Amino acid sequence: MPKALEDAFLNDPDPKMAEIAALVRQHREAEAVRLQQLVFEQKARLVEADRQLVQKLTKKWSEERRIATDKIEGALQKLAHLNRAQPRDSDSRIYPGYYLPVMIWEDGRRVLRPMRYLCRPPGKPEANDHRFPGTYNARMTSLEGYWSGVFGITHGVVLASAFYEHVNRHRAEQRALAEGEKVEDVILEFKPRPEHNMLLACVWAHWTAPGKEDLYSVALVTDDPPPEVSQAGHDRCVIPIDPSNLDAWLQPDRNNLAESYRILREKEAIRPYYEHRIAA
Repeated sequence: MPKALEDAFLNDPDPKMAEIAALVRQHREAEAVRLQQLVFEQKARLVEADRQLVQKLTKKWSEERRIATDKIEGALQKLAHLNRAQPRDSDSRIYPGYYLPVMIWEDGRRVLRPMRYLCRPPGKPEANDHRFPGTYNARMTSLEGYWSGVFGITHGVVLASAFYEHVNRHRAEQRALAEGEKVEDVILEFKPRPEHNMLLACVWAHWTAPGKEDLYSVALVTDDPPPEVSQAGHDRCVIPIDPSNLDAWLQPDRNNLAESYRILREKEAIRPYYEHRIAA
């Protein structure tokens, strides 16, 4: 969390925002200490590698030197990011494992609840977070399979102005790999045209286990992509909800899954054209 994020909350007139700014500052300072310690440890590792390489050139110590150098560079970049005062568009980007506000129905009204963007359905083991790292997305074809414990039970929406996907550069450029060319990964930003905030369908879970902290987590529902997303090299797409269906989606009927599917399939009528570009 960069200093720019802390400043954004401090500049908000709502007094509650000052509490959030204090939490951001606390996290930033703790992260800075962790990174500084990492730099110290890796510099010691680098010195030892250089000492060993002066005596004898070996693959082991050459690799140790490379790893230490990469870790020092990465930590210094993160430290610079933490102290950055100028905001960037990427500050509002949500990555798997991050927490984001999710709109759900609770106590007879819509509320926003922070949830981890990597869903762990009730009854699933913690190990699934690592065994199935793609569970920040819930494929529409799997809603009555892996996601049966939440589909038709706990639905939500995430407000978003764009979504991001990893694709192969040659696929994004709609061409074959050149002879000898290595596959290169790029991140594409997809924005609706005309620009607007979308209500993206999601399923969420409240996971509990004896002796463990409660976890609220969420996964965006995805389906086959429209032509412009497919041509850019990606095989799935988020699903926007028509605002007129919002309350019906947030209050699903487990005994009437057909209604939930109807709401999801109405994406064909409201889905915008997604313009893409390589993300900064």
